[in-house]
Amino acid sequence: MADQLDILVICGSLRKGSYNAALARTLPSLAPSGMKLRTAPSFAKIPIYNFDDQQASGFPADAVAWADAIRGADGIIVVSPEYNWSIPGGLKNAIDWVSRMKDQPFKDKPVALQSAAGGILGGSRMQYHLRQSLTSVDTMLFGRPEVLITFAAQKFDEKTLELKDQTAIDLIKQQLAAFEKFIRRLGPKE
Repeated sequence: MADQLDILVICGSLRKGSYNAALARTLPSLAPSGMKLRTAPSFAKIPIYNFDDQQASGFPADAVAWADAIRGADGIIVVSPEYNWSIPGGLKNAIDWVSRMKDQPFKDKPVALQSAAGGILGGSRMQYHLRQSLTSVDTMLFGRPEVLITFAAQKFDEKTLELKDQTAIDLIKQQLAAFEKFIRRLGPKE
């Protein structure tokens, strides 16, 4: 395994002003030196999954690029909001597309989850549902510490969207350090 782990960061929000996008942009500055974080290709233009379309045209180029980025990573961090108590549709759609690929990109891939939300649950319902979907594609889900940023509007700067809550920052650092150890325990990707 390389000295520095290649970690792919997938943001479940497409909105520029998203707290989750801001959180994803913050992660490289909080990561331990043994991790290099990079942003996943966008899933914004992946069409809604339809088996008939897959049969007629194969996999869309954006879905292939997303899958290739996943395959190339040593681990994945998904940072996502909660939409209607569940996974944002665009993120779920991207997972649905790549779940159909024979060379399953998520198989045995270490994955950590993070979320930021306006309420008291911090995106926990989304994380629960996302864990179910990621289990179905054979990921190696990281458990604790969990990152659930509650009352996000109070923890990010209103103008810059910089994460300013020290408790959240410390928790993220703990999760990233533990996630690095988790990946290294699992051994090199094949």
